[in-house]
Amino acid sequence: MNWLSLLGLESLVARWRANVIEGAIAAEDRMDLARLEWQDQKQRLQQMLVLTIVVAGLTVVALIMLSLAVLVNFWDTPHRTLVAWLVAAVWTVGWAATLMSLISVAQKAGNGFALTRRELAQDWRDIKERL
Repeated sequence: MNWLSLLGLESLVARWRANVIEGAIAAEDRMDLARLEWQDQKQRLQQMLVLTIVVAGLTVVALIMLSLAVLVNFWDTPHRTLVAWLVAAVWTVGWAATLMSLISVAQKAGNGFALTRRELAQDWRDIKERL
């Protein structure tokens, strides 16, 4: 004899079972989304590390070249001065381009897990509406 049917609780149990299954599927989807976003975030952090090392190296080179350019500026011929300033300018432009790339990657890294946060916020709103 099925006591749940006799007491009229069978539909309630079925609804709860369906809600639990739906919640488990939703949690699994959210975990997959978080895993994918973590991979993206990890890639951005690796890019930031590489670009930071490049910026540091180029900064050292740029400062050395600028120092050389200032020293050469006081030498006898004007051709050496022009060449030294051009080389220093090229290194400075390379440094500035790398710095801009680093800033761009850092800004993208600040928006990590945006999809997961949005999806969880929507889930929370749905839960509050049901209550």
